[in-house]
Amino acid sequence: MRPSKKRLLSLALASAFVSLTSLTGSASAMGLVQAYTEALKNDPTFRSAIYEHQAGQENKALARAGLLPNLAASYSTSLNRTDITSPGLTGLQTTHPAYTSKSANLQLRQTILNLEGVARYIQAGAQVSYADAQFSARQQDLVIRLVSTYVDAQFAEEQLALVRAQRDAYAEQQSVNQRMFEQGEGTRTDVLEAQSKSDAARAQVIEAEDNLTNSRNALASIVGMEIESLDPLSESFKIRTLEPSTLAEWKDLALAHNAEIDALRYAVDIQQMEINKNRAAHAPRVDFVSTLSRGDSESINTLYQSSVVRSVGVQVSIPIYSGGSVSASTRQSVANAEKARADLEAKINQVMVEVRKQYSLALSSVGKIDALVKSVESSTLLVEATRQSIKGGVRINLDLLNAQQQLFAARRDLAQGRYGYLLSYLRLRNAAGVLNGSDLQTVAGYFAMR
Repeated sequence: MRPSKKRLLSLALASAFVSLTSLTGSASAMGLVQAYTEALKNDPTFRSAIYEHQAGQENKALARAGLLPNLAASYSTSLNRTDITSPGLTGLQTTHPAYTSKSANLQLRQTILNLEGVARYIQAGAQVSYADAQFSARQQDLVIRLVSTYVDAQFAEEQLALVRAQRDAYAEQQSVNQRMFEQGEGTRTDVLEAQSKSDAARAQVIEAEDNLTNSRNALASIVGMEIESLDPLSESFKIRTLEPSTLAEWKDLALAHNAEIDALRYAVDIQQMEINKNRAAHAPRVDFVSTLSRGDSESINTLYQSSVVRSVGVQVSIPIYSGGSVSASTRQSVANAEKARADLEAKINQVMVEVRKQYSLALSSVGKIDALVKSVESSTLLVEATRQSIKGGVRINLDLLNAQQQLFAARRDLAQGRYGYLLSYLRLRNAAGVLNGSDLQTVAGYFAMR
């Protein structure tokens, strides 16, 4: 018995949604929290930040070393041969004594007054704080990079599922139209229209597969392992209420807590201390010096003599003229300090723009996602209504293809809108300097474990 027109159309609709759910059966999906855990260990950019932070922590120890006691020891030994000419009974006589000289020294030096060293030590405190702020910014940047790449990969996966479903629907519709044409119930135009749509959909599948491969490779470069599948968005997607609720409060948070702003504030302090350090090069330096020396046959005049010298004293160094280098380095550091202030002002303006942008996106996402949800619902109803209309002879198969195309686009736009909301939420908190691990947990809750 030949299949009826209603049966053929039902098969076409059913096949449109088979591939949409075909990607949900993997048991090895990577969740967002797992991806973050792996990124902490394997992301080369973050590992670079770790070592940069460790290096920055040593600035204070290096500066403190210039103010602490300095103990140095030296030892030397030499084999000497000397020519000595002296008058004798028969005239001038030359002798060639050979001897070994030895010298050992132990010196203790302690700074009493060193304004340059003090300025360097104060500067080191700002350098350590700068390294801390920079590392905090890198930590938050890792969250943003990871979630952005994770979302890109997940969206590419969903996009591939959608275009596969679209391809299968068009292929099935092409087959249905061909059979209906052969049975005298359709037109050649319907067959050609379905074939054109099917060919275009196959090309879209190839492109989507490439996009999925590239996005997974980008994520793999962060987490350090191959990506097979990811957790999809949960069906129970609910937008959180922004806290705080006003833009002014978010701006205040950013001014107080943004890590990049903090880092540039410390950069200004560092340059100001650089000015003080360079100016201090004009100031005298006073050191306490204690030396213990022992010598054996140190010279021809002390041949075969041993000596021990103990000395304690104060050494004063007064810089008089250094070719103008101190004045030049001071002027240079003043210019660098002004540059640091300008950089700080530019960063504050940039962060304020980012806060305003992400705040607006987060707010507008509420209405946008709600509208897209309704669009998917209405597109789903449109597909069903079009199918019923075809049964009654009011619509044609091309109308069903167009309705399905609209549904696929609505689903894609809804997924993109939801991902956009999650990213704007994280980027807003990042710009405000309050992004932390609980925010990652919050975003991870929007994804359903496979």
